[in-house]
Amino acid sequence: MNVLIVGSGGREHAFAWKLKQSSKINRLFVAPGNAGTATIAQNVSIAVNDFKALGDFSVQNSIDYIIVGPEVPLVEGIVDYFTTHQQLSHIHVIGPDKRGAALEGSKDFSKAFMEKYGIPTGKALTISSDNLDEGLAYLETKPSPYVLKADGLAAGKGVIITESVEEAKGNLQEMLAGKFGEASKSVLIEEYLSGIELSVFVLTDGKDYLILPEAKDYKRIGEGDTGLNTGGMGAVSPVPFAQGDFLNRVEKEVVKPTIHGLQEEGITYKGFIFIGLMNVNGAPYVIEYNVRMGDPETEVVLPRLDSDLMDLMEATAKGTLGNKKLVIKSETATTVMLVSGGYPGNYPKGKVMQGFEQVEDALLFHAGTAQNENGEVVTSGGRVISVTAYGNNMQEALNKAYQEARKIHFEGRYFRKDIGFDL
Repeated sequence: MNVLIVGSGGREHAFAWKLKQSSKINRLFVAPGNAGTATIAQNVSIAVNDFKALGDFSVQNSIDYIIVGPEVPLVEGIVDYFTTHQQLSHIHVIGPDKRGAALEGSKDFSKAFMEKYGIPTGKALTISSDNLDEGLAYLETKPSPYVLKADGLAAGKGVIITESVEEAKGNLQEMLAGKFGEASKSVLIEEYLSGIELSVFVLTDGKDYLILPEAKDYKRIGEGDTGLNTGGMGAVSPVPFAQGDFLNRVEKEVVKPTIHGLQEEGITYKGFIFIGLMNVNGAPYVIEYNVRMGDPETEVVLPRLDSDLMDLMEATAKGTLGNKKLVIKSETATTVMLVSGGYPGNYPKGKVMQGFEQVEDALLFHAGTAQNENGEVVTSGGRVISVTAYGNNMQEALNKAYQEARKIHFEGRYFRKDIGFDL
């Protein structure tokens, strides 16, 4: 089979690495890809939401499957584009249609969906400029801390948490005035949930599902979970506190009603569901849905998978996932993200990277990398490269990941040294 992966980050490199192991793969492409994907697949210079160019390329190269990595093309309707164009409709696109992608594309939609189908989540009120006064008054009635979420996609930066009600009021007005562009035309004021976070990943063909290995990522730039939010500074899998009874509750109280709700709504969903959870005294509460795999969680989830990923993608597309069983490695996988100096604020690009040949005991998943005119690998993003290692336990895996991470050098390199500190 010929497969096209859409995306350019560490998640897409991990997909390419895992798919390349399948005997079912003939040709593998990544659009637009990075310096890492270029070593195992053919990069194609097409933007993730240029549906016409992706469609033309797919026809010209006899693409059978498209694996969509990031959320933007899903929310903008890539699945609908392919299914509604006759010359493209035979191509299987892994991901939900536009209605299903609203689970991530609209916090208001996903909150209403959870409430409708009895999925445990924090209470929330949606505010727009039309009912701003109601929102300001509502904040006065709530205890701190205050959680504000942009309704739409804001590249992982659309959530503000503050202890001060006056700051919350100011933030609400700034968000509605365009702080996050169109994404914050509506804002959810959400109940603060106190607990410890983790992510559970589900693969579904619309009726049956498989629960992939869970993971926990670390979003803040600073050690001890301080500072600004990022796209993710590292991750671990499995998550020690999320075993046995807790995961059983997740399946019963969250996964099953989610799949049931999608069916009841008549939503076509063939792909991944990322469930962001809070463990509140042993009870699972949903913080958010994403409609794709997470990053950097993918860089620990896929390395723990012994199953043939292409076989699972085929079963997802054809509605036969109920016949499949997951084979999962017993080892722990951890990943550490190396980022550019200045990230998540302004940062330089084009810094030459060195040390790849010295890495012996880890997997490297490129995120923000490219090749310069001299053929050197250089930085091209804030999150640059993910270093994943295995171990018999979390500490062993982290020790290896950090040991190998220190071998990769580029000007301004930074990484958190406390991944897994709270476990």
